[in-house]
Amino acid sequence: MIIRKNSEFKQHYHKLCSNDVIIGRIISSKYLKRYMLIDLLERGVRCFPSPLAQILNSSKVAQARVFQNWMLPHTCVIERRADMIKSINHYNKNNIGTIVTKEDRLHCGFGIKKWETIESLYSFMSETSYPFVVQPLLENYIDGRIIIVGDYVEAYTRYNPDNFRMNIAAGGKSSPYNLDKEKEEFCRAIMKRGKFPFAHIDLMIADNGKYYLSEIALNGGIKGAKIDREKLDQIKQDLLEKLAMEIL
Repeated sequence: MIIRKNSEFKQHYHKLCSNDVIIGRIISSKYLKRYMLIDLLERGVRCFPSPLAQILNSSKVAQARVFQNWMLPHTCVIERRADMIKSINHYNKNNIGTIVTKEDRLHCGFGIKKWETIESLYSFMSETSYPFVVQPLLENYIDGRIIIVGDYVEAYTRYNPDNFRMNIAAGGKSSPYNLDKEKEEFCRAIMKRGKFPFAHIDLMIADNGKYYLSEIALNGGIKGAKIDREKLDQIKQDLLEKLAMEIL
């Protein structure tokens, strides 16, 4: 059986087994979603997008844990005060000054903050702000948004001369970007690790030619893309249907 709607999911939830497939992010309960995904995994129910991708999609902290090898060096997760003290030692030892923090579940650049030093961050911290991600501020880089759905690939850059937050939602502008094979393979390796069937990936492309993962999402803004939302959603749905049929 293939489950495509939340109403079907609720109706058949307790009967689902390894012969069943769920398509789409149809679990509507925000607070129970993680537990339900674990339950479905234990019962052998297949989900597209995968439970891992759905969890990573909603958490910058989880992404920093899983994708650390693809991210900017010295990126770390702060879960408690002890982590802050360790990070202060590490950043000072490596002569890292200005840093950026990312709140766990805020999007569109709203949860990104810049601090002159990691000591400045510690001075303003409170227990209720944990967990979050810390990384060095990368100056003079290209902010690239890459959309990959099966064979469909599109890339564009985002730039804001008045704000270090490049998001178009924060006032940034876009222009097309020619994504080379090496960077596409980099993005697909990230998708494979996180079991993303499709993705909106933000890359930081430094002046020295190196590039790093900033964030990844199952869905994201496409204001700078050529493709429209309706067509993009359709090719995503077609891909999910194809993946489901391949295992039935």
